[in-house]
Amino acid sequence: MRKPFLAGLCALAIAIIPAGAALAQSAGGLASLRGAGVEENVPVEQVFQQETRRFNRDYRQQPPLIPHSSDQYQIDLRANQCLGCHDWTNAGDRGAPTLSMTHYLDRDGREMDHVAGTRWFCTQCHVPQANAPALVQNTFESSASR
Repeated sequence: MRKPFLAGLCALAIAIIPAGAALAQSAGGLASLRGAGVEENVPVEQVFQQETRRFNRDYRQQPPLIPHSSDQYQIDLRANQCLGCHDWTNAGDRGAPTLSMTHYLDRDGREMDHVAGTRWFCTQCHVPQANAPALVQNTFESSASR
């Protein structure tokens, strides 16, 4: 029973694939997401560099923005390179801001000497800062401007 089903399925696929390819060819070819043809050179918009000065926070309890590049930082289940400078044991020597004490509390509110697993992946909340335009139109106002 299984062999006839597989044979029928293969025959159907052999019949449909060329028809699909012909339909794709007649659809007008490929185009990039930018709307240009695949072969066309599309000028790249301005690249916004990361700002080194610290940005002010826009609302209370906003996670601080990262004022340096973090592209090559390893943050996975085994390692977190951010802690090399920002953990309480290293921050003084490195001249880096120390993590908030909330990063050292477990789910039950008990203090620990190491970063809690719930705060391990820094880039869940903290992002590199850049002076770039908003990606979408919005009406956000800083809480300080009210």
